[in-house]
Amino acid sequence: MEDLTHRKWYSGMTTSEDWWAVWLGLAFFFLGLLSIFGPDLVGWVAKPAKWGGTVALSHGLKPAGKAYKSLGPWGSLFVTYAFFTVATCIGAFAMKWNVKKYFIGWTFIFFLTYAIWVFFHHAFFAANITNRAKFGLDWSLSLGGGASFIAALAIGLIIGNFFKGFANFLSEAAKPEWFIKTAIVYLGVKVGYMAMKAAGFVFHLAVAGAAATIVAYLIFWPGTYMIARKIFKLPRKTSAVLSSGISICGVSAAVATAGAVRAKPIITVMVSALIVVYAVIELVILPPIFTATMMNQPIVAGASLGMAVKTDGADAAAGAVLDELMRNRKADMDGTQWEEGWITTSAVMTKIWIDMFIGVWAFVLALVWVYRIDRKPGEEVPFSEIWHRFPKFVLGYFFTWFAYLFILMVIAGGDAHAPIVAAAKVGAKPVEGVMRKLFFMLTFTSIGIITDFKKLAEARFGRMIFVYFVALFIFIVPVALIVGYIFHHGMMVPIVTS
Repeated sequence: MEDLTHRKWYSGMTTSEDWWAVWLGLAFFFLGLLSIFGPDLVGWVAKPAKWGGTVALSHGLKPAGKAYKSLGPWGSLFVTYAFFTVATCIGAFAMKWNVKKYFIGWTFIFFLTYAIWVFFHHAFFAANITNRAKFGLDWSLSLGGGASFIAALAIGLIIGNFFKGFANFLSEAAKPEWFIKTAIVYLGVKVGYMAMKAAGFVFHLAVAGAAATIVAYLIFWPGTYMIARKIFKLPRKTSAVLSSGISICGVSAAVATAGAVRAKPIITVMVSALIVVYAVIELVILPPIFTATMMNQPIVAGASLGMAVKTDGADAAAGAVLDELMRNRKADMDGTQWEEGWITTSAVMTKIWIDMFIGVWAFVLALVWVYRIDRKPGEEVPFSEIWHRFPKFVLGYFFTWFAYLFILMVIAGGDAHAPIVAAAKVGAKPVEGVMRKLFFMLTFTSIGIITDFKKLAEARFGRMIFVYFVALFIFIVPVALIVGYIFHHGMMVPIVTS
């Protein structure tokens, strides 16, 4: 186990991906927050919109804020590129990446992602029964923004598996964990924004998510560990790392557990590879299955997805796809329009609580292994390891959420119609809407680019493949659905009223 005794509490603040998700998220959060004083400093971000038929492609991209209408589609796109290029290159430099290689890769991924995002907002893919007539269509796939997410993943996988040299070059900029953690910080703005419209529902969702996560977590890990040890006869350390990866939080939990129990590096690599592969599988198959079977319990579906899908990237991405699919199917079923973002939030909310357990659980396992299984005289586990294992982007998520909640509940006195609330929404909307979705899109593209199925197939995973399959689909997914139902049943997505 890594010696953390002399490590400072602020270690990694300027050099870790986790912390840079916080800084990148907070930078644009604060720009948006300044709208309470008047100026809109984030409305320049380029926002895709449905197009096709009677609506020209030139209407498929526009500035998010009315104050920046004069920029037009190309102007807003290049301003968006300039802002995020500067911001992410600063982060790349601080994290000691190859900045030149990152810049070139980022530029390609950025414009490819926007091209996919805009193209798959064509009405044939994105329109539903409530608006397809506007585009001169009698029928559409009704996928909403979900088509863009799925297409970004598919195109990324094509690059990653058929243009491997190019994919390897892009890997310096294809950083799904960084992008999704940044998106989750922006999601905190989304939750705060939604709280301005339904504070009670947000509170209920947060409490239910925390309770469900604690119950599920206490079932998931020991159950998965028993499957690995008793049924498949895997060694203790392998079982511990695999159990954390499957049941807690994917790669982050696997790495933390491997360090705590002193597992061999190859075990971490193999478990991480399995996590990535299964996360892509879950991302593709679970949202359509949940959409087909759980339309009467959309929040249960989102919360269960959050507990079942591993890695922050795949979970938030799957939640976003589920949100789009369920909202558009609901509109097709009876014309009801659910508000965007609630299903995604229910998925990420449970995942956030799970993330917060990583540090605590790594600390507990370290205690067990150091003081019981691999006991050595005089060896100790510093309490500070909890902090070092704690996912820092979670701090950004809660900070942005509570900042807008503070504006609503303290400054505006709980009045959702107060002028300061209206002013805050001006800056919050481009951040929680467009910037959040942009980083979701970048995540999908990047996941595809770095996923090489041939390389994974060549690894000797042995029984670990079957442990993962059995534990995930026969144990964790059913338990997640049961626990999700117990704590979230009856909670419905608010309906669009205007």
